This record gives sequence, C-alpha cells and structure tokens, in this order.
Amino acid sequence: MTAWHIAQLNVARAVAPLDSPELVDFMAALDGVNALAEASPGFVWRLKSDSGNATDIQVEDDPKFIVNMSVWDSVEALFEFVYRSAHTRVMVRRREWFEKPVEAFQVLWWVPAGHNPTIEEAMARLQHLRQRGATAYAFTFKERYPVPYVGGTPTDMKPEPYCVGWA
Repeated sequence: MTAWHIAQLNVARAVAPLDSPELVDFMAALDGVNALAEASPGFVWRLKSDSGNATDIQVEDDPKFIVNMSVWDSVEALFEFVYRSAHTRVMVRRREWFEKPVEAFQVLWWVPAGHNPTIEEAMARLQHLRQRGATAYAFTFKERYPVPYVGGTPTDMKPEPYCVGWA
C-alpha cells in the first residue's frame, strides 16, 4: 500500500508591491513562519527559492501574485500548523496585506510520500477546485477527502471561521 502525504497550495495577490511599506510586516514575518513550519511535527517539504521563501517565485505576469506550497505527513499536522500555531497570528492579518479573493485561494490534495509537487501541478489542482468544487482530486479543510483508495465521504475539520472567511 502506498503511503500518502498531504500537499497544499495557497495563493494571494498583495495590495501593494512586496517591497512597499504596506507589506513590511508581512515580509518581516516570513522567515519566522517558515522556520516554524519546518520545525512543526509532520512537516515534510515546502516550496522555496534560493532566498529561502517562495515570494520571488513568479507564477503569473503579475508580480503581486504570490504562492505558498508545502507537503505534510498528514492533514491533521497541516491543520495544527495552520490553525493552532503562531502561524495563525500572522494569517489573521492577511486582510491588511492581500486583496480579498474572488475565488478559491487554497487547495489540498494527496500525493504519494516522497513526491514534491510542481507549481504547474498545484495550480491545476486549484483550477480544478475553482471549476468543480471540492472533489477527491482537489479539496479544502472544510471538505476534506480521505486518503486515496480508502473511500469515505468528505469531513469538515472546522477551521477557525476568522481564518477561513473573508466576510
């Protein structure tokens, strides 16, 4: 039986250029958040450039569009990091730094252990989620699908409402 890990991608469009005064606090928090992720139980891998983060990996022509991608040994470990660690204090400030998304901005999917997804793969999963909603191929914490070939129905992990929504 194949061992599985959970991959995640989240995207955002900054309200200003990344080197602007509006983004100073966000950029200053990146090294700490990345170190926290790497030290967290269940962390496997994260996308990063030579600079040590992913903000300078340009996925689109828009330089204010940024991505974050990582792999974890379980969806529970990822959930703990996202919603139950010091990461949450940074995440709740995202409304200051990023435009309100008009479509899904985070996607989860299962990958075989040892596989580090590409940006193209991740963006395809996000596009799938945007077009078709949550499926076993691309899903969210709110509609989490079980490990492939186990079967079952999606479950709601009940992420913190102040972190999930943009209301």
